[in-house]
Amino acid sequence: MNPTDLLLGWPAPAADWNEAAPVGNGRLGAMVFGGTHRARIQINDSTVWSGTPGGPAKALADVVAAGAGPRRLAEVRDALRAGDPHRAEELLMAFEGPYSQEYLPYADLWLTVSGAQDATYRGRTLNLDSGIAEDAFDLSSGASVRRRTWAGAADGTLCTDLAARGGTVDLRLELTTPLREVHRTAGPEGVVIGVEIPVDGAPAHEPDVPEPLRYADGPVDGYDPFGALALRVATDGEATADGGVLCVTGATRLLAVVASSTEALRHWRGLDAPAGRAAHLEAAADSAARVVEHGTDDLLKEHEADLRALLGGTSLRIGPRRPGTHDVARDILSGDDELLTATVLFQLGRYLLAAASRPHAGPPANLQGIWNADLRPAWSSNYTININTQMNYWGAEAAGLGPCHEPLFDLLDRVAAHGRDVAGQLYGARGWVAHHNTDMWGWALPVGMGRGAASWAIWQMGGAWLAQHLWDHWEFTQDTAFLRERAWPLLSGCAAFLLDWLVDDGTGRLGTLPSTSPENHYLTPDGSMASLTRSSTMDTALTRAVLERTLRAAALLGIDTPLSGRITATLPRLHPPRIAAGGWLREWADDLPEQDPHHRHLSQLVTVHPLGQIDPDGTPELAAAAAALLDRRGPGAMGWSWAWKIALRARLRDATTARSLLLEATRPFEGDPDTDAPVDGSEWGGLLPNLFSTHPPFQIDGNYGLMAALTEMVLQSHAGTVHLLPALPAQWREGEATDLRCRGGLAADLTWHDGALTSVTVRRHAGDDTEPVTVRHRDRTTRVRVATGTAVTLDADLTPREEARPC
Repeated sequence: MNPTDLLLGWPAPAADWNEAAPVGNGRLGAMVFGGTHRARIQINDSTVWSGTPGGPAKALADVVAAGAGPRRLAEVRDALRAGDPHRAEELLMAFEGPYSQEYLPYADLWLTVSGAQDATYRGRTLNLDSGIAEDAFDLSSGASVRRRTWAGAADGTLCTDLAARGGTVDLRLELTTPLREVHRTAGPEGVVIGVEIPVDGAPAHEPDVPEPLRYADGPVDGYDPFGALALRVATDGEATADGGVLCVTGATRLLAVVASSTEALRHWRGLDAPAGRAAHLEAAADSAARVVEHGTDDLLKEHEADLRALLGGTSLRIGPRRPGTHDVARDILSGDDELLTATVLFQLGRYLLAAASRPHAGPPANLQGIWNADLRPAWSSNYTININTQMNYWGAEAAGLGPCHEPLFDLLDRVAAHGRDVAGQLYGARGWVAHHNTDMWGWALPVGMGRGAASWAIWQMGGAWLAQHLWDHWEFTQDTAFLRERAWPLLSGCAAFLLDWLVDDGTGRLGTLPSTSPENHYLTPDGSMASLTRSSTMDTALTRAVLERTLRAAALLGIDTPLSGRITATLPRLHPPRIAAGGWLREWADDLPEQDPHHRHLSQLVTVHPLGQIDPDGTPELAAAAAALLDRRGPGAMGWSWAWKIALRARLRDATTARSLLLEATRPFEGDPDTDAPVDGSEWGGLLPNLFSTHPPFQIDGNYGLMAALTEMVLQSHAGTVHLLPALPAQWREGEATDLRCRGGLAADLTWHDGALTSVTVRRHAGDDTEPVTVRHRDRTTRVRVATGTAVTLDADLTPREEARPC
């Protein structure tokens, strides 16, 4: 452990999943419970999803065969032009496929220590800088036991090390699965199990599906839904197998390694030829055996070096405290030290993203990251792409975790591949489209089984919002190869769809028809609720952003494409943001009354954050209207909504309200975490004992979003300026930020005291050397030249202290 490390501490073992500590390597995730006699490690594999690669194409074919397509779309548009949104919604039910698939639990590793029922527990910790979960206990025999668990990214395995001093221990190691086990072998060297994975998984909110988890009893269209798990051990004790369980006696040390091999991972990596079950069993066993031979010391050294390199030097300290072990209940959830709580939540968000989303490891972080113990998790623990998946990655670049963004781009490739067929066959459009849900198979259809409310199911902008992350990565890294090879095909394809999707609304303007504002409704003149209309503010904002960024990318790359001409002609015809009669930012092109003025979604405010189209300096009237809308929506009510509201208040430089919302979001949740709260936000969420954000249910976007929002409070760079402490609450009188990333290939270190900047160092890692960097703090602004590979330090008055120096 390094003296600067930040650790979370708990005095007792986890009584349930909501108290356990997460570890992960982007592929394998585990919740570590700790304990004396019988300790549980619940295991996930990020590729263990229900469904098959052919599922999205089959669903599209079924929808088209049932009548969905351009002709039906024309009828929908006619109904909306005639003022009949309810008829339009009836027609659109034909466009809904069944549902995207579920992210599933995989296995449990149980470690039972003989004679430990009356052991003295010495507590457990999770190191947010090294990714090691540790606990310790003393046996009545006099032996002291220490156990460490981590997920190594370099070797792709889950490791647990147990060491005893002052005596030996006897223990049993059991590897179990909640899925269908079809193979088990056990010997002194370890255990190998084979698991069949369901080919269909219905969401928990679809209770009438006759077979919620359906197995196929073999391959489906050439895909075998199979996974293998292997447990291997190295110990100085004697190991034997008993009924499929590994027994170890007389040990003072034990290293247990779990490895996984799945057919889904082969598909994710583009290896379409099936490996065969025997090959997966052998691959998992060989991987675990190879890794366990390295021993604890070498594995820990390699793991720590890898994770610390990924986490890098980025840190944020608000107030005087960061290093050390902080008791979660006493020091964080008590509410006595809001500065420490903010500091911890920033690093926790970074740690959770580094643990859940790693380059070349597997699919990106889903609604629960990579941690799920439920066979029917809330919202299928999938990718909800009308806010939640995007929020998972809002802070990735600024918080120094750009590489963690890459799995999201891998998913986008898959969504776009299916989305091209959906765009063409459903809408007669070029390019690609996605709606409100997706999964690891790249689902792009609307979901809902023909009865899903249009307010959430019928939204053609999921891909347009996800595509913004491609541009974000470019802006922060200035990586032209990425822009050309990864971003351009996706951006240009998304733009092509949007250009075809827009229609003339009869006023000379172009808009979207049909259009929804995610999950909200308006009231019709007869008082009924409706969601379908034309040109929601969010639709127009996302369309504008994609088109502008595609045009900019073409210019940067020197690409001569007809798209550029079409975009140039289209942009002036898009609706601008408008202000409602009540003074707040409109949600739809028409000034329609919301059914719920306090709605949890803030869709029209995508213009403020993350898109930056509305800003207090550039568009003050619209910024005031955005603030009025936030006042109208009010505080609360669940992690992701709180996080968005905090980020929005930060962009609008309202530090006081941002802090108030943060205090709400970080209070302990005192209800039943296993009973889902109403989705309307009428009951507020909070933090679980392991600091996961819950409504309930637990959704990790709250944790990731709070990290991003905290970053926005201390540093912003979206408006072409490195803006220091733009929304710093008066109570946060001192602090330090290190290596926060800024657009333009820049990074910044800053310190403040008595609420004012004391110094800032700006470094350039990439970008245009000839372009001066604009730095702002309060009412002071300066412009400095920072060459690539150099750094410039400014004092409290933004005066350079010295010439640029190498960094």
